[in-house]
Amino acid sequence: MTTTPQVQTVRGPVAVSDLGAVLMHEHVFVLSEELRQSLPETWDEQERVSDAVTRLKSLAATGVTTIVDPTVIGLGRNVARVAVVNEQVDLNIVAATGLYTLADIPDFFRYHGPGTMLGGPEGMTELFVRELTEGIADTGIRAAFLKCAIEGELTPGVERVMRAVAQAHVRTGAPITVHTSASARTGLVAQDVLRSEGVDLGAVVIGHSGDTADLDYLHRLIDNGSYVGMDRFGLDILLPADERVATVATLAREGFAERMVLSHDASCHIDWFPPGVREQIAPNWHHTHLHDEVLPALRRAGVTEEQLTTMLVDNPRRYFSPANG
Repeated sequence: MTTTPQVQTVRGPVAVSDLGAVLMHEHVFVLSEELRQSLPETWDEQERVSDAVTRLKSLAATGVTTIVDPTVIGLGRNVARVAVVNEQVDLNIVAATGLYTLADIPDFFRYHGPGTMLGGPEGMTELFVRELTEGIADTGIRAAFLKCAIEGELTPGVERVMRAVAQAHVRTGAPITVHTSASARTGLVAQDVLRSEGVDLGAVVIGHSGDTADLDYLHRLIDNGSYVGMDRFGLDILLPADERVATVATLAREGFAERMVLSHDASCHIDWFPPGVREQIAPNWHHTHLHDEVLPALRRAGVTEEQLTTMLVDNPRRYFSPANG
């Protein structure tokens, strides 16, 4: 008897076949948590939760049924807060484990673990595995995928997190998403490190690949077996919308729809910018932009309905199935 594959969500396990249309890289809240606590005047819990509910209801109204939220330690992750939002929105939200740093690891891990003063096993790997298999803190909510990041240099801290993520993948089979810099072509560095730890690159999304129109780079990522995250639609300041659309359309025409996933990397609330600035510098950077503007543009550029379904439905299903690839 075969068991239907399931993916863990904030509301509990969901059959992979029921994920529907999926945005593969979206955030509910991105917060500088210690500063948030130190500046209480910048945060109104009820207002922020209510605003997130409104925004995610608008997203659900487009037909999207699942968002994959790679908010991890270092980005102010609070899955209990997300669960409060999710109680009021009929949307699957898939939580992540991992650690976001572009340079150093938290001091909590600095002195113990491989290559440190005290040595011993890698505590990050143990934490990630626990969050995948038992739950995040005391919430009972299990993560369903792993997240790490590399923006520029492969610093010792970035590499250590990446190897811990890779080891957690090998132990659990959970897929991986990597924040990368397309302009610095760091997706290739991430693939090299992950591969060296035995990671199946078919279970990896190289995030933010859509920030470039460099087809040679994108072809190399795809040839290595990974998905490319065309996941910052609306961030036109990094690459204009028409170039993003043209790049996806070209890759689809070349037969690579099955290696692309679509998203915005948007947040209901992100405290990295002063109030109003995000809307001013990136007015299209919100959760419904893909369905409002991008999908019609992709259709006009020759992307077929079948290819859109591949990118929004089939690829996420495959990513979250035991035999990714």
